[in-house]
Amino acid sequence: MTASSPSFGPTPDPREAPRAFLEHLYRVAVDRALPLSTLGAHLPKPPDPKKGRTLVLGAGKAGGSMVQALEALWPADAPLSGLVVTRYDHIPPRPEGVPQRIELVEAAHPVPDAAGQQAAERIRALTQGLTADDLVLCLISGGGSSLLVLPAEGLTLADKQRINKQLLDSGAHIGEMNCVRKHLSRIKGGRLAAACAPARVITLTISDVPGDDAAVIASGPTVPDATTCADALAILDRYGIEVPAPVRAQLESGELETPKPGDAVFKGHEVHMIATPQQSLEAAAKAAREAGIEAHILSDEIEGESREVGKMHAALARAVANRGQPFARPCVILSGGETTVTIRPPQPGQAKGRGGRAGELCMGLAGALMGQPQVWALAADTDGIDGVEDNAGAFVTPDTLARATAAGRKLSDHLDRNDAYGYFDAIGDLFVTGPTNTNVNDFRALLIL
Repeated sequence: MTASSPSFGPTPDPREAPRAFLEHLYRVAVDRALPLSTLGAHLPKPPDPKKGRTLVLGAGKAGGSMVQALEALWPADAPLSGLVVTRYDHIPPRPEGVPQRIELVEAAHPVPDAAGQQAAERIRALTQGLTADDLVLCLISGGGSSLLVLPAEGLTLADKQRINKQLLDSGAHIGEMNCVRKHLSRIKGGRLAAACAPARVITLTISDVPGDDAAVIASGPTVPDATTCADALAILDRYGIEVPAPVRAQLESGELETPKPGDAVFKGHEVHMIATPQQSLEAAAKAAREAGIEAHILSDEIEGESREVGKMHAALARAVANRGQPFARPCVILSGGETTVTIRPPQPGQAKGRGGRAGELCMGLAGALMGQPQVWALAADTDGIDGVEDNAGAFVTPDTLARATAAGRKLSDHLDRNDAYGYFDAIGDLFVTGPTNTNVNDFRALLIL
């Protein structure tokens, strides 16, 4: 495995050190999305302490860094309290001289656990007694859907865990998953905002979804939901996911409907995107150009089956390398979004695979590149965790296939069991960062020299 430095310095020479250059671009992208440098511009004036208070609620993998940024930037003489839930091991070291004013708790992701349920119950309880003079700051980032779990009536935590796992394995895209999650929750899909009424609610969010739709990020606990119970039922049926009969009946009757756009409960509320995938890609592109390498951003909204998206990127890289189309080389091709992985059932006697969508994309990419000279790539999740593993993603080099073959690894075998981790670990090409304390989703960079 490769280890990575927690910071970055000058841009490495892309021709002399292509892997280090790609890692640098990733670091620049992540740095652009850190809350301390982005949150301050979106903070409101504190309420009059004689009339109202400021309550902080939130959930997400960037929750720890968002809380610490808020504590550092909020006026020292202005009261501040609240509760935010983040993923296990995602609370960064506390900056010196910044006192703790907001409670941080940890829970499981991507499959929820009892700690997440307890946190959601406590967050819901903190909304009791709020008045129109109070201000609620909601800190929302990717991962909040799993961390903020409060099952609808008739559902147990075990039900939510099973449904969540089935959705993750199904290949459903994030919008579909979160539509279901919203309708099977007592806190998501605008319901947290409804619980805060009549207080003023300002949502500060880091986008990890294609299109930066606040209703999709963490299943939109504080924003209106345009999806319906019928939509949720259709998704459950599409992927063959069962729910208890009483809950299905509530979906069919519309009893579990979420607050919709135009609902008076959202009057006066604000939503601010403090970091987005596009901003991070633009920062990486700027760093590449400063190093003398032209950069092209395909899109920050690319979705689809990971291995197939990898093949698409390979086709583009080969066209650039071999024909100078559609871009001249040398160049860097950047993209973001959120791909999916459909988990294939293991064959009898076959070991269960490990890995996430970034690694799966890299397997598809490596196979389609077929050892193309002068092409290097990095695909990684900006939160530092590919799926549930300890790596952020993986590198692909011109000799990936040759080195893997020499190590006794057959790409098709690893694809068959979704085992990107085992494939890239065997050749030292896992990209390991640890938690980055932010999350603007997938980052991909292809260097063609």
